[in-house]
Amino acid sequence: MIYYLSLLYNYSFIFLFSGDEKPMLLSINPGLIIWQLIIFVLLLLILKKLAWKPLLSALNSREQSIKDAVEQAENLKKDAENMIAENKRIMADANAQSMKVINEAKEMSNKIGEEIKAKATADSRKLIEQAKEEIKKEKESAMADLRNEVSDLAIKAAEKILNDTLDETKQKKIVNDFISQIPKN
Repeated sequence: MIYYLSLLYNYSFIFLFSGDEKPMLLSINPGLIIWQLIIFVLLLLILKKLAWKPLLSALNSREQSIKDAVEQAENLKKDAENMIAENKRIMADANAQSMKVINEAKEMSNKIGEEIKAKATADSRKLIEQAKEEIKKEKESAMADLRNEVSDLAIKAAEKILNDTLDETKQKKIVNDFISQIPKN
């Protein structure tokens, strides 16, 4: 608006000092020029009083709102960067904890595996020892049976010898036959 008023003012001076050939509407009238200047100055004063302050306050408030919006955007950007950094830190912590849990689970499974192997080895040794004990008992039982049989055979052989009077060669033959009948072990 001020721009148009200044154009009007400038054109009025141009027409004021232009040549003699002037149209009737554009003729120079000193009284009109004075009234135009007075109206122009009054208009400027009224605009200064009424419009200038509201325009300046509107511009200042607009500038302040833009500054606030920029500041808020910067704060939001900083907050977003902080959140991203925090999320990265949380993810790193979660990764570390998951790796720790995985490693602990592996160690525990290895430990349990070793315990199972040790228990299986101990159980197998125990079974082997029990089998050896059983074999030993069976062997002793067999030996006891064998002794009983040998003693029975010896008694029978002695009975035969006593029943038959034999000479020395016959006795040796009977003893050798008797010994050959005893199982080896």
